Amino acid sequence: MRRPSRRESLPGLLFASPALLWLVAFFAAPLLAMVAVSLRDGTTGQYGIGNFVQVFTEKAYTDALFNSLTLTAVVTLASLVLAYPLAYSIASLRSARMQRLALTFAVLPFWTSYVVRSYAWLLVLAPTGPLNSVLLAIGLIHTPLRLAYSTTATEIGFVHFFIMLDTLTIYASLVQINPRLALAARDLGASALRTFLSVTLPLSLPGIAVGAFLTIVLCIGDYVTPQILGGMRAIVLPQTVMMQIQKHLDLPMASAMSLVLTVVMALAYLTLYRFLKTGEPGR
Repeated sequence: MRRPSRRESLPGLLFASPALLWLVAFFAAPLLAMVAVSLRDGTTGQYGIGNFVQVFTEKAYTDALFNSLTLTAVVTLASLVLAYPLAYSIASLRSARMQRLALTFAVLPFWTSYVVRSYAWLLVLAPTGPLNSVLLAIGLIHTPLRLAYSTTATEIGFVHFFIMLDTLTIYASLVQINPRLALAARDLGASALRTFLSVTLPLSLPGIAVGAFLTIVLCIGDYVTPQILGGMRAIVLPQTVMMQIQKHLDLPMASAMSLVLTVVMALAYLTLYRFLKTGEPGR
């Protein structure tokens, strides 16, 4: 295959230059600046890896990192498990108009403010809120459950949001699957379950992977939802970052913890990318 000449590739570079400049100005340059700041000691001003050593050795920081990773794993798994049946049901509708209508209802919570949704869940989960009132009325509990300001409340708030997001990504993969593949599997004697496991599920993995990645990135770096719904009972790393900035004015330590979160996001992307590449035909 003939390689394009430099003159032929010049228009492409010109078209791509605004995006490249944007990437350098608003991603690469700030990231390099954050790396430089994270290597500086907040007290002495000397450079080294002391901030990163503290992140991985001091209990307050390791607990916050562990809480972030655990919360992200639970939310990602729960969101995907709940979103897949919803996306599959919508994709199975025969009418395209019904699919659009169902998708509209599925993403209705997106139309409300992120903060408003968090405070709404806080009201629902309160000791005198609707959930506890119903459980008390039907006799399932005798004292109100302490759901508000807890890890459970944070997980519920996150899952409610990410179900909508994962539904969209999984639905986008499901509607791209040729229905003749499932029909061929059924004609060859495969059961409905075997057809789903061997045809539908593998072909929908790209949507699952994209949903998982978006959930991980948005969940592990979120400060608002844990702050509103979780309070200070199980502090996550973004809350610790904000405390370093607001209370201690320790920007180098906050930068170091932010870089740790960035590395976790990058590892999640690489893992999901390798997972998808491994599943490609011929690999």
